[in-house]
Amino acid sequence: MHKSVLFEESIEALNIKPDGIYIDGTFGRGGHSQEILNRLGEHGRLYAFDKDPDAIRHSEEIFANEERFVIVQDSFGNLKHHAELWGVAKKVDGLLLDLGVSSPQLDDASRGFSFLRDGPLDMRMNPDAGLSAADWLATEKEAEIVRVLKVYGEERFAKRIARAIVKARDEAEISTTKQLANIVAEAHPAWEKHKHPATRAFQAIRIYINKELSDIEDCLQQSLEVLSKGGRLSVISFHSLEDRIVKRFIQQNVKGDEFPLDLPVMNSALKQKLKKVGKLIIPSDQEINDNPRARSAKLRVAELLV
Repeated sequence: MHKSVLFEESIEALNIKPDGIYIDGTFGRGGHSQEILNRLGEHGRLYAFDKDPDAIRHSEEIFANEERFVIVQDSFGNLKHHAELWGVAKKVDGLLLDLGVSSPQLDDASRGFSFLRDGPLDMRMNPDAGLSAADWLATEKEAEIVRVLKVYGEERFAKRIARAIVKARDEAEISTTKQLANIVAEAHPAWEKHKHPATRAFQAIRIYINKELSDIEDCLQQSLEVLSKGGRLSVISFHSLEDRIVKRFIQQNVKGDEFPLDLPVMNSALKQKLKKVGKLIIPSDQEINDNPRARSAKLRVAELLV
């Protein structure tokens, strides 16, 4: 089974109790879920989310007879809704999120996530819901494409690239990953060493199509109403946009309510909701050598106080 980045560290951060209740918000191919189940006793429970039907099918194969496990095909952005349905709201001992796109999704050309493999320009984590990247690019206004490339890809040359996309689609439908990668590469004036010029554009479109950042914000906020007192939040992020959201959320809830600086206030009045557990964790040099995709990973851990 493929081993996720910062695997041991993210599992250890959950501080797993044999009879505890845990949620894996990003099932993927089940590596984290399998390890959590390995550490649970017969009364422990694990609930999981994944948008991807391939992930759901995989879970049904590997955990077919696992009575301690339940999975739902949905976004972790709907965390609270499902926790309430399962009857575990305010009872969850740990929530794990391994953000971004999974290796199987990147490696499968038919999913359209990678500019390195030619395939249909889809990029949806759930191919049965919402607009594909091809459909979105075929109809979206140039100004909105610029905004998406800037905001979600931090792409300096968003205007040039958006203009090139609109010009190209007027001539022929953009339906494959190779087509889009070539359009972006030709429009991009400053290729970075060891980085494909389409990297940021593909990232931006994927994040936008899948509503990834708003899902993260929703899930983190809802975690405060789902975790039990002392429950752990363990989050692995892979790029600055994700990590910024996680870092800001933890900081705000560690700090508590805002008061004037010159006002003497007891800690109990601040309504602090979280405490940070340890420092930021990044992959070792060995892990980065073994898996270059690990190089940007960051793990942040927090514990619910109330």
